[in-house]
Amino acid sequence: MRHFLALLATTTFLAGAAQAATVYPLDRATILAGSPFDFKVELKNVVKQDDVKITVNGQDYKAVFGSEAQFVADEKGKEDKSLGSAVILRDLKIAKPGAYVIEVTAGDEKKSVTWDVYGTSATPKAKNIIFMVGDGLSVAHRTAARLMSKGMTEGKASGRLNMDEMDRMAFIGTSATNAVATDSANTMSAYMTGHKTAVNAIGVYADRTPDSFDDPKVETLAEAIRRETKKSIGVVTTSELQDATPAAVVAHTRKRGDKPEITGMLLDVKPEVVLGGGSAYFLPKETVGSKRKDDKDYIKLFQEAGYSLATTKGELATAAGTNSGKILGLFHTGNMDTLLDRNFLKKGTVGKFPEQPGLVEMTETALNELSKNPEGFFLMVEAANIDKMSHPLDWDRAVVETIEFDKALGVAREFASKNPDTLIVFTGDHTHGVSIIGTVDDEKEGTEMREKVGTYDDAGFPNYTDADGDGYPDKIDVTRRLFLNANNGPDHYETFRPKLDGPFVPAIQNEKKEYVANEAYKDVPGAVFVQGNIPKSGDSGVHAVDDMVLQSTGPGSDGFKGYMEQSDVYRVLADTFALGTVASN
Repeated sequence: MRHFLALLATTTFLAGAAQAATVYPLDRATILAGSPFDFKVELKNVVKQDDVKITVNGQDYKAVFGSEAQFVADEKGKEDKSLGSAVILRDLKIAKPGAYVIEVTAGDEKKSVTWDVYGTSATPKAKNIIFMVGDGLSVAHRTAARLMSKGMTEGKASGRLNMDEMDRMAFIGTSATNAVATDSANTMSAYMTGHKTAVNAIGVYADRTPDSFDDPKVETLAEAIRRETKKSIGVVTTSELQDATPAAVVAHTRKRGDKPEITGMLLDVKPEVVLGGGSAYFLPKETVGSKRKDDKDYIKLFQEAGYSLATTKGELATAAGTNSGKILGLFHTGNMDTLLDRNFLKKGTVGKFPEQPGLVEMTETALNELSKNPEGFFLMVEAANIDKMSHPLDWDRAVVETIEFDKALGVAREFASKNPDTLIVFTGDHTHGVSIIGTVDDEKEGTEMREKVGTYDDAGFPNYTDADGDGYPDKIDVTRRLFLNANNGPDHYETFRPKLDGPFVPAIQNEKKEYVANEAYKDVPGAVFVQGNIPKSGDSGVHAVDDMVLQSTGPGSDGFKGYMEQSDVYRVLADTFALGTVASN
């Protein structure tokens, strides 16, 4: 044993003797042929330019890349701290598919990475792609949506969801480059660029500098579509349009919170249809409700670019009939309200924004507008509130959002039935730690709600009804309802009941800036204190690392199978639209 430990110590010492530089794109990066990206080498030490040697497949990099990179003698961090030397080459393109081995040496620093540059089919497989993302969509959400919407009899579902009818399936790995757990920025960015990145980063590799806009960029799918085709682009979401998932379609920043700047990036790409919340970042700082720190009026700038503006459900219908070719829909200053609040409970901020359209209406409008382009389109649709309600453990709202998402998929499937040259991809960006463990039966004797939880054969079946046949339960506070439970979260009180008074706030900060159980729920009859299992700096449940389920149908869907990294999904999308400048065959 002592011999083994001595050998391990010696091996560790020798491994640490040569410092490793960092190269972006990272090892095993997959790069679309002809797609521009930034190349960067970060060295640990300050060195002379002549000491740096970079080869690509054994040749000097300049001969392969066709240009010389900028040498930064001493890259600076916060408080002017030296970070070491760097080499940067912006907007690099590699036209020829193949394996590229990049080797860097600078004194005792060495690094070798291999890139897979790939081409695509010579001709497109589909005219249109509808890419649908349920933010935070987990298997439990899907199962609960089916049970709540369709019911169950004698152990068999009494109906099918639209997502149950998709042809092909794959399991998707969601982890970030710097952590096994992840957020919506990295995950959606991987879908939209073909490159995995760090938590909170969008459309860039997260480098070591403090500036969130100088990190090595990679091209987004929307930019590739603009570069290679004449197709239209649509972005539909129930979140702020600057939020991580919609932002990843167009944006480049190390910090997903750069929402004012992301608005400008949205205008740079100019998707023909842009529908969602987040108007606060469009408004100049002097306007009430603005979250900008400058005088830029992005509503005016979009209108000057030819967009018809809609701020309500009625205005959206009017804008759809103008034939302007471009629609900007801004229906909330922040994130839009859930369907449960909009259509049934009238809680949240519905009183302030009473005319918000739903995801189904926005998807219908987007498809009607985008399909006018004879060249085809790419449409991204996000059901954002599945995630936003799962974080505070508000499962009823999250499940009803899943039903709405499934109905939006129904709109997409109906469109594809009439336009079979359409690929539909239906997935989530990451999961949540939630499972259905049974039911809660109010009719059981006693006041202790914990004793009303039914497991195994004591669970029976929930008794939701849908008398009007709209696919939504007539009410969620039925006497025997599903019991969804999180495996993570802060200290909180479990009430075993739907949150009819407004979205759940499980924990609040105390004087120590720690999150503790919100005592507003303490006196709810039968409420049970639940000890949290995440750091006390966290106020809500966190994402799970579980694989994501992806389903697809239509031309190109055969590319989705088995286990895939999220960055692999981009490759299938690019191949479907033949975006590679050189065919791989």
